Parts: sequence; structure tokens; C-alpha cells
Amino acid sequence: MPVFVGAIAMLDSLRPRLSLKSPLGRALLGEFVGTAVLLLIICCVCAQEKLASPKVVNEMININVGVGLAVAFGVAITAKLSGGHINPAVSIMFLSFRQISFVKFVLYCIAQTLGAFVGAALTYIVYYDALNNFDGGVREVYGSKSTIGVFASVPSEFLGPVNGLADHIIGTAIFCIFICHLTDKRNSYPSWAQPLLIGLNFVMIGTAFGLNAGYPYNPARDLAPRLFALLAGYGCDVFSYNNYSWFWVPLVGPMIGGVLGGWIYQLAVGFHVPDDNENKYELVALKNGKDVEDA
Repeated sequence: MPVFVGAIAMLDSLRPRLSLKSPLGRALLGEFVGTAVLLLIICCVCAQEKLASPKVVNEMININVGVGLAVAFGVAITAKLSGGHINPAVSIMFLSFRQISFVKFVLYCIAQTLGAFVGAALTYIVYYDALNNFDGGVREVYGSKSTIGVFASVPSEFLGPVNGLADHIIGTAIFCIFICHLTDKRNSYPSWAQPLLIGLNFVMIGTAFGLNAGYPYNPARDLAPRLFALLAGYGCDVFSYNNYSWFWVPLVGPMIGGVLGGWIYQLAVGFHVPDDNENKYELVALKNGKDVEDA
């Protein structure tokens, strides 16, 4: 016990010396750390799915839950520093609401991309031997020994770029609709519960949209690991995959979907939600032709 007390006292003494005084600096650090955590977990989840032998039972359920928890804790760890965006698509949505400035949006995207790059690099370190065991040390983008899917998204063989773009726009829009709902103060969700609910939101997204391309609805999540893979020996095929028809889809689609989903929520729901001092929401059931208060 005295050891722990001493450690706590030491941390308390270091805090005023090492803590960032700039709110923007704290926010950018939060976005960097949160996105790094997000990508480390997501890429490790993908690595387990790809590299495990024999294959894990119910592997899609494992992926959905793992990715959802990565989102939940990535948001939680940075929420008080930056708002917990950890996704350029979310940041551009709040930019369209004028809740952050354009300069802050750009800096957030840079911090998120750098964090995602570090998360991918840490995954490479963790699973280096497993990757070598699987592909013999030759990093491939095509074929049965391809491991690019550990880091960046790869579309199903049947998926074309137009359908892929629609997938990313719609999936991200649904994700952002529920982010708006959960963070709208008029809906009275406690702040401590929001990261977990946002993570559960992404579990739902995975169960619905995972087939086409694995729902990489985060431009930083796809671009930064793709850049890392390029440097790690996968070659230019990480961008030229399918004759350059894919790499831009996870960049453009989520940015459109983020803005679209945010404004669908505001126009269809958010602008119409009553304030707390107005009539409370009530569930009403019909019994014998008459309205009966149910709750």
C-alpha cells in the first residue's frame, strides 16, 4: 500500500509540470491517442481473423464485438480532451454544424491519421511472427497469402466501386445519425454511457454492413494503415488494387456519409426534439379504441 500511495503522490507532483496548457494541444493529443488505440485493436482483431489456424468459430461476431469495443474505448479515452471524434467523417459532420472551425477540423484529421498510422505499426509489431508464419515473409496484396486485409479494407470480389461508394455513404450516415442522437443533450443520455452506446452503435453497423467491404467507415482508419502497409513491404498495390478503383472509396464515401447522416438527423429528428422544460416523451398504447398512457 505505501508503494501505491507514493506512486500516486509522484504522479500528482508531475501533473502540473507535464500537463498541456493549450486546449487545442490537449484535443489533438486526445485524437492522436484515441485513434491509435482504435486502430491497434481493430487491426489486431483483423489479424486474428486472418492469421488464426484453424479459423475461429463465429469469427464475424468476434470482429463486430471487437471493433465495437475499440470504438467505445477509443471514444472514452479521449472524450474529455477532444470530444472523442477519432474519425474524420465525424469531425466533418461537426464542422458542417459549425461546432468546430475549419482549422481545427484539419488538425483533427492530421492527428487522427497519425494516430491510425501508429496503431497499424503497433499491430505489425505484435503480429510480426504470425504474419511471417502465414505468408513466409512476403507481403502480398493479392492471392491466398494476402494479408493486406489486416491493415486496410479489401472489397469482396463481387463489389464494384459505385456500389462500394453507396455502401460507405449509407453505412456512415447511419452511424452518424446515432452519434447525433446519443450526443444530443435534449435526449438526456448520461455522458459516461455515450462511448459504450456509440460502440454498440458500431457493433450494429458491423452486423448490417460487414459483407461488402468490412465497414471501414473512417478515412483515417483506412488511409493511414494503407500508407503503413506501403512502407512495410506490400508495395504500390495497396493503392493500385483493382486498377485504382478502390482506395479512394473509404476516403470519399464516409466523408459524404458523415455530413449526410448528421443533417438527416437534425432535419428529421433533432430540430423537433422538445427541450426538457416542454412536454415529456410518452409512450401511448391503444386499448378498446381509446388512448391509454403506457409509460
